[in-house]
Amino acid sequence: MTSSDFSRERAWMLLNEHTQSPSLIKHALAVESCVRSYAGQEADTRGLTVQERDALLELYSMTALLHDFDYEKHPSMEEHPFVGVKILEEQGWPEEIRTAILGHAEYSGVPRQTHLAKALFACDELAGFLTACSLVKPTKSIHDVEVAGVKKKMKDKAFARGVNRDDITKGAEELGVPLDEHIAFCIAAMRRNAEALGLQGTTG
Repeated sequence: MTSSDFSRERAWMLLNEHTQSPSLIKHALAVESCVRSYAGQEADTRGLTVQERDALLELYSMTALLHDFDYEKHPSMEEHPFVGVKILEEQGWPEEIRTAILGHAEYSGVPRQTHLAKALFACDELAGFLTACSLVKPTKSIHDVEVAGVKKKMKDKAFARGVNRDDITKGAEELGVPLDEHIAFCIAAMRRNAEALGLQGTTG
C-alpha cells in the first residue's frame, strides 16, 4: 500500500480497535484538535495549495490519533510506543508518522526533527492538562479555561500529577512558540472541538 491509502478514518478505526477507554479516546481527539490546528498554521506558513494543505492536515490528524493507540494494552515504558509503532510498520503506515510517535516519548531517544514531531510532543501533555483543568471547573467546560489559570495549576504539583510539566514547557520551546501563546492556541483548538471532547460543559 502507498501512503495515499492511509487516512484519518483508518487511523480512527485502528485507535478504536485497540482502545476501549473513553478517556483515552478523548485524549487522542484532544491532541488531534491541537496538532491539526498547528498543521493549519504550518500550511499557511509554507503557502501550500489547497490539496497540499488537506494532505498535511490529514497527516497530522493520523499521527495524533495513533500516538497512544497501543497505550491501553501496553502502558509500560518498555512497550509504549514501541509496540504500536511496530504494528504501524507492519501495516505500512508512513515513516514520518511512526518517527513522530516514537519522538513523543522522551525515553525513546528518537529526536524530534520535523514540525509534525515537535507539534505532537508539544500538544500531548498540554492537551491532557487542559482536559484536567476543564473537568475541575464547576461547568466542566474548556470554554471556562484561561491561560492564567492553567499556568497557576501548572505550579500546583498536587494537581494532575501524571502530567509532565517539563514536557509542556520544552514542547513550546521546541516549536519556537512562547508558552502563554502555546497554551492559548491549544485552548482555542480544543474549544472548537469541545463537544467531541466531552468538554462543552454543563448549563445551569
